[in-house]
Amino acid sequence: MAMATSSAYPPPPPFYRLYKDYEQDPSSAPEPPPPIDGIYTVFGVERKVNEGLQSLESLGLRQLYPKGPNIDFKKELRTLNRELQLHILELADILVERPSQYARRVEDISLIFQNLHHLLNSLRPHQARATLIHMLESQIQRRKQAIEDIKQRRQEAQTLLGESLLVLDGSQAN
Repeated sequence: MAMATSSAYPPPPPFYRLYKDYEQDPSSAPEPPPPIDGIYTVFGVERKVNEGLQSLESLGLRQLYPKGPNIDFKKELRTLNRELQLHILELADILVERPSQYARRVEDISLIFQNLHHLLNSLRPHQARATLIHMLESQIQRRKQAIEDIKQRRQEAQTLLGESLLVLDGSQAN
């Protein structure tokens, strides 16, 4: 019986040929496509380029946490999580006692999940800033370490050169 062979990775996309002379001439690579401006389509849904986070009301959903700029995210996430746990337990009870009435609990759980998701998505800009700050701090730390390493190597080289000069001066005096 013959075994079918397959590669571990798919073949490269056909446009890799556009970069065949890149090693010899980096300017031979094609220019990147221009940035998208306006509206684009993803999976059949039109989106705006600079689309921000829509409010839950604009999506037709009820917001379960307070509105306003001064939201205590940790407190609200914990509250929604506890409420979600309670609704899941109630759903389990309803499924055991009166299975025909489960739809309302499932809708409530769905609303809680959507509120949790929206609340977490509103933290994305803060997460991006924190990640960028962490990356920059680690780059600064690596560069400071590299500078210290260079200074140490320079000091070692100067010491070695000084010793070599002393040896040369001592051999010339003899």
